[in-house]
Amino acid sequence: MMVVERVVNVGVRGKQLIQQQSNNSPADKVGIGTVLLLSSLIIPFNIAYAQMATTFIVQGSVMKPWGMIDAPMMNNADAISVLAFGYIIGNIIYPELNRRQIKIPTTHKFAIGSAFGAVAVGCAIITDYQIHRVYKERGEAISILWQSFPYFLIGIGEIFAVSAAYEVAFTVAPAKKKSLASAANLFMVGGAPNVFCIYLYNACRSWFLNANGLAHIHKLSDYSTAKVVNYFWLLEAIAMFGVIVNLLPPVKNWVASIEEAAAEAVKTPMNTPMIRKNLKQRRKDRGGTNSNNDEETPLIKAKKHADYLKYGSGPELRKFGSMRAGPSLKNAHHNPPPT
Repeated sequence: MMVVERVVNVGVRGKQLIQQQSNNSPADKVGIGTVLLLSSLIIPFNIAYAQMATTFIVQGSVMKPWGMIDAPMMNNADAISVLAFGYIIGNIIYPELNRRQIKIPTTHKFAIGSAFGAVAVGCAIITDYQIHRVYKERGEAISILWQSFPYFLIGIGEIFAVSAAYEVAFTVAPAKKKSLASAANLFMVGGAPNVFCIYLYNACRSWFLNANGLAHIHKLSDYSTAKVVNYFWLLEAIAMFGVIVNLLPPVKNWVASIEEAAAEAVKTPMNTPMIRKNLKQRRKDRGGTNSNNDEETPLIKAKKHADYLKYGSGPELRKFGSMRAGPSLKNAHHNPPPT
């Protein structure tokens, strides 16, 4: 028994129906506002992440360099952490979880990233207390290597939180809005947190003043009189807030529903019965063939074409003067003209 694949010529109207169905898919209901809300779930982590270029540098400026490694050089620890732990997480941990059919929800990835951010800020708090203790006891600065822990930990958090945010923003957005969704997510990763940090710093400006009321705390003697550690405690609370929000079941279910709708839109098959019904109606309106012949197999089409070439239906003038196949003139029987 030979199985022959059925071929449906959808035509222009069929393509319009397909386009209309794709436009009405659940994924098209995901707007840029939804993407912004999704990406806002990692703002607490990104606030902690933004401290690498600000508060961490201020803290590191009063610490003792280790060879060529000083406060600005410590930013490379974050890049090393992303490369090293990114390989471990992407090639060992995630494949192992996939083998065990364990899928980490997106919000839980956000929570894990925010947790690593909170631990990183916690290490910065311990470092700050250590700076004050050693200076008070011996009048010395501690090694810059103390900051390696916050940088490494915040790099691990970046792998979970930021990469998951880029993935979900691109996945749930409709095809025509993926570039715009990626741009919106980028703003929520790097733009909005920095603006928030500016307002946060201005509100807590008194913590960055020395005993003379000046914002010059780049020397250890001045830094020891400031209250920078209070700012770190505030950052710790913000990072922990991000962990709690992403662990809430309503938030998890909301994000999961958006992801499921986007996945369903991708795997939903084309609704061919509506296209077939439309084609039948069009052929009936223009006096076409019987509805039983609306769908012809390639085998039937080939046989009809062979009969057409062999027998034809008489000469027929086509565009550019081409002639359609017809009966041979040599075999044609002409009646003699009447006398």
